[in-house]
Amino acid sequence: MTSYDTLGGSGGGVLPGIGGLWHWFKHMKLYRVILLVTLCFLVGPFIFYHLLQDDESNAPHNDIHRTRSQLDTFEEVSPLKAADLKLRIDEMLRIKGTVSLELRDLESRRQKLQSDIGLYNQKIDELKQELARQQTELDRLKISVEQAQVAQREAVLRNTPELALPRALFSDSLPVERRPIAVEQSRACKMSTCFDHSRCSLTSGFPVYLYDPDTTVVVSEGYDIDGFLKTTIKQTLGYNAHLTTDPKKACVFLVLIGEALPEHEVLKNNRYNTPQDRAVPGGPIQQSSLNATRLRMLPFWGGDGRNHVLLNFARREIGTSAGNMLRGTTVDTGRAMVVQSSFEESQFRPGFDLISPPILGPPGGDVWQECVPMLPARRKYLLSFQGELNGQNGSMGGEMGPRLPGTDDTEADTVDEFIIEHLKDMSSGRTQDHFLLQFECVPATEQRNPSNVRDWSLCGTDNSRKSVLKDSTFALLLAPGGGSVSSTLLQARLYEALRAGAIPLILGGDQVQLPYADTIDWRRVVIALPKARITELHFLLRAIPDADLLTMRRQGRLVWERYLSSVQSTVDTIVASLRDRLGMPPKPVPSVVAHSVFNSSFIPLKSDPVIDTEPEESLGPIEPPYPSPAFRRNYTAALMQSREMWNDWADPFALYPQLPFDPVLPSDAKFIGSHMGFRPIGKGAGGAGKEFGESLGGNYPREQFTIVILTYEREQVLMDSLSRLYGLPYLHKVIVVWNSPKPPLEDLRWPDIGVPVHVVRAPRNSLNNRFLPFDAIETEAVLSVDDDAHLRHDEILFGFRVWREHRDRVVGFPGRFHAWDVNTLDSWNYNSNYSCELSMVLTGAAFIHKYYTYLYTYTLPQAIRDKVDEYMNCEDIAMNFLVSHVTRKPPVKVTSRWTFRCPGCPVSLSEDDTHFQERHKCINFFTKVFGYTPLLNTQYRADSILFKTRIPHDKQKCFKFI
Repeated sequence: MTSYDTLGGSGGGVLPGIGGLWHWFKHMKLYRVILLVTLCFLVGPFIFYHLLQDDESNAPHNDIHRTRSQLDTFEEVSPLKAADLKLRIDEMLRIKGTVSLELRDLESRRQKLQSDIGLYNQKIDELKQELARQQTELDRLKISVEQAQVAQREAVLRNTPELALPRALFSDSLPVERRPIAVEQSRACKMSTCFDHSRCSLTSGFPVYLYDPDTTVVVSEGYDIDGFLKTTIKQTLGYNAHLTTDPKKACVFLVLIGEALPEHEVLKNNRYNTPQDRAVPGGPIQQSSLNATRLRMLPFWGGDGRNHVLLNFARREIGTSAGNMLRGTTVDTGRAMVVQSSFEESQFRPGFDLISPPILGPPGGDVWQECVPMLPARRKYLLSFQGELNGQNGSMGGEMGPRLPGTDDTEADTVDEFIIEHLKDMSSGRTQDHFLLQFECVPATEQRNPSNVRDWSLCGTDNSRKSVLKDSTFALLLAPGGGSVSSTLLQARLYEALRAGAIPLILGGDQVQLPYADTIDWRRVVIALPKARITELHFLLRAIPDADLLTMRRQGRLVWERYLSSVQSTVDTIVASLRDRLGMPPKPVPSVVAHSVFNSSFIPLKSDPVIDTEPEESLGPIEPPYPSPAFRRNYTAALMQSREMWNDWADPFALYPQLPFDPVLPSDAKFIGSHMGFRPIGKGAGGAGKEFGESLGGNYPREQFTIVILTYEREQVLMDSLSRLYGLPYLHKVIVVWNSPKPPLEDLRWPDIGVPVHVVRAPRNSLNNRFLPFDAIETEAVLSVDDDAHLRHDEILFGFRVWREHRDRVVGFPGRFHAWDVNTLDSWNYNSNYSCELSMVLTGAAFIHKYYTYLYTYTLPQAIRDKVDEYMNCEDIAMNFLVSHVTRKPPVKVTSRWTFRCPGCPVSLSEDDTHFQERHKCINFFTKVFGYTPLLNTQYRADSILFKTRIPHDKQKCFKFI
């Protein structure tokens, strides 16, 4: 045996070393290990329990924790001690009651302490909120100080004057007597050669003087001016703001010279050819109704008639020779301008004389009853014409007058014959289109008289022609011959076509002049074709789509209503046309004086406003009142936007403080040379909510808005609404229109909201008072709200910011729409249901431009305002109709709010059962007045840019809840 084996064998009888133990565990089977561990878990608890029992048995017998009850000892007490036991029990019960009382007292104290802790926590929260509010207010004040510093620097650096209404500069002398000019010079007159501009300062307001037609006689013996014209011209000019009674101040002098009729015809009322002696070219000179000697003897004629305007209106005589009292005469009018409806080419001085329509309408007032609906676009007749050619040598119109000496009308006759034959073939051809073309009057027109003027006389009566025109898509107008650039008959046909909604088609339009052609864009109203286009006429008429037809029809009615329809419109248009030639602004539009409901000696009581909890966000700086700059474009508006004034807005008669159509500066102008008044966000670097709340931004300089509240005997509701306006940024003032005949209570306390509150006495109880253009409104933006409207500050300011980008539209909160009546299929219904299409925004909570308050008060047809008073309803619908009619745009709805009534407010007019029925009727009546429904649908609303957008945590949204 080796020594190694000896060591291994002898090692089995002794304890192994560490290496041997590890060797033993390494070679032990797994099941043995598991058995060993299980045995330890089973034996261990028994050993531990035995040790605990030994320890408990060795404890002392008087241990206070022994389980034997103390009451067991009473079993060993003798009965003689029972009385003591009862006393002990009573004592224990007394102690128990005392302890219970102490416990209840402690519980009440605990509850009181908890209540105090809750109150203190509530006060802590309130103080935290107040701290946040004060911090927000401090931030707003810091922003306000910065804005004020910017405004101060701008005031110091300003190098342009603040424009406002200028002081009028008038001439202080009568026209100086000058030598009469030669006839050749008179026929070549222009504004630059025959008009004295020195009497017409740009700031004069274009004063106009009218010679009294009752005392100033310029017609020849045996003639007199139509009495209707003398009366109505004086009356209508009396309403014109440019009229002056001081001839020293006058810029122009108006002289009424016609319509002059023989004295025996003045008492008759006949609108057709009155026999008059007319000169034949080359024949003997006939007596003119205008007396040149009396004309030169006018007190302010000045020798040559400069700055004089001769008005010759046709009214009763609408014939081939009417409207041109200077035809075939030798009367010298000097430097005077002539205004009449008929001119020969040799007479008319373009840019100097003025073509006006004949007087065929009433003196003034609403004229919409004379019109017919614009729809449908295509009517029964594609083209209509009724007339008879006079003053020609053929046989088309029957036996006419003799050939005029020295004239050759063969070519004109040939062209007219070809046109008539082609029109007849077109109407009788194989086509689905219907025509009504009559080239002879059947029955013949009364008082037909031979005339030397080639023109198409009217057939039938005014009503018979109107019945044909209202069924005509186009009305044919044939240009007069004989070298006429305009004729009374042509102007009468134009008047009647536009009134009936028939689009005028002038064949020979390249050789005629239409009324007020310097200002009215007739290409948007009529189709003027040379006679050579007769063969392509039918093709052209069929190629015009419905949208263009209705656009031209609408524009034609607009021109007719504003410039042609009545004596008032004709006179106003003549004055405006003359003023426009001189580049002079019109007179300022009058505002409504806001008379306070309080006496001058009465001071209303003030109270602190009840502040509602507003979102903890900075919505804008607190600024001092800043009115919108007014009358800054006194001269440039008329120069740059004259076409728009005459043709789009159809309102060249007044000068407005501001317009919603004013031009916008390019973006870089805010930083290069034209920065005055602009408050770009982040000083131009942009930004999110924080920077957005510090500046107004946008494309326009800084501005504020005015709130107009209409109220009627709901004082507490009004006070609550006013209180909610406290601290509203960009608010200039509040106008409260007091519609009640009863004055406010003397002890009524008006909340002090930090801006002026003007309580205006309404002239009468009318919802139209909501849109009166009060002089107290000094901002362009007007927020019209009901007295029970409940809007948050962030909603109001967001609406204001949106309006600044859509200044020409109604921008507001509650949306409504007009729905087609699918049962009757011939009317509209007013609908307030939830819809994905809107066409109206109620003005109970909406922004509008002050410009529209002027239009609503002065140009909206009176019938609409009367209907509003009749129903005591629908003024908001009327405003939506008006704005959409002017702009052809729908309103803009902001935020998701669908209603705006405050909870718990008294019942308003809109809760009446008849409210919706009246609004149905209003929409259909307003459609009848306008001739069509101007409301347009929109399918979107406006929300702030970062609304529902995920942004970084260090950024703020534009508005937290919008």
